Amino acid sequence: MNMKKHLWHKRKQRLMEFLPAWAWFPLLFEFLLNNLVYAGAKIIAAPWHHYNIESQWDLAIPFLPWTVSIYFGCYLFWIANYVICVRLGREHAWRFLSADFAAKLICLICFLIFPTTNTRPEVSGTSVWDGLMRFLYQVDTADNLFPSIHCLTSWFCYIGIRGQEKIPRWYRIFSCLFALAVFVSTLTTKQHVLIDVAAGAVLAEGTYWLAGHTKLAFAYKKAAERLKRWIWHRNV
Repeated sequence: MNMKKHLWHKRKQRLMEFLPAWAWFPLLFEFLLNNLVYAGAKIIAAPWHHYNIESQWDLAIPFLPWTVSIYFGCYLFWIANYVICVRLGREHAWRFLSADFAAKLICLICFLIFPTTNTRPEVSGTSVWDGLMRFLYQVDTADNLFPSIHCLTSWFCYIGIRGQEKIPRWYRIFSCLFALAVFVSTLTTKQHVLIDVAAGAVLAEGTYWLAGHTKLAFAYKKAAERLKRWIWHRNV
């Protein structure tokens, strides 16, 4: 029994070293919020008219099924960089998380006020990438496009570590380049159009600036702490 307790305490200590106890709840909350915004908007706006805002430039971009590897691969990138951003310290973490929260709420408003769609190509190939593209199109309908949450979240992964000397320079450069690669992949998989990509990046920059120049981060921190206490007391 003592051995089991000892092992549990060691695992708990390692988890706390990896990610502080106070950071687990807000990170899980952001994950749930992201899914609620995306899934909720799809359900609510499904019967509504969706606008196709493709331009001639979008139609000229080639369809490259192999870039779905970047499109799917970015999920690991998101997990890694969101954890890194939170580990940079409480003040930075609350700025980062509050900016992400505000951006996701704005996305929800956009998805409901201005539902968009686009034209997807017919995927007839037999390669692994073609199969993954068919799977992507099957599980992800052509809506919730403006702004692109894929691009928004990927750019947050970069701006959250931008200028942070604690993070190796090579990784900051990699994060920037990978975020840009995600931008390209959303276009070459025909998941988004150019204005979706631009709106995602601009929204990330705007809310991050807002969180650093207003009391947004402080208000978000207080609200998150109150919500955590409320949930804790409800389950005690």
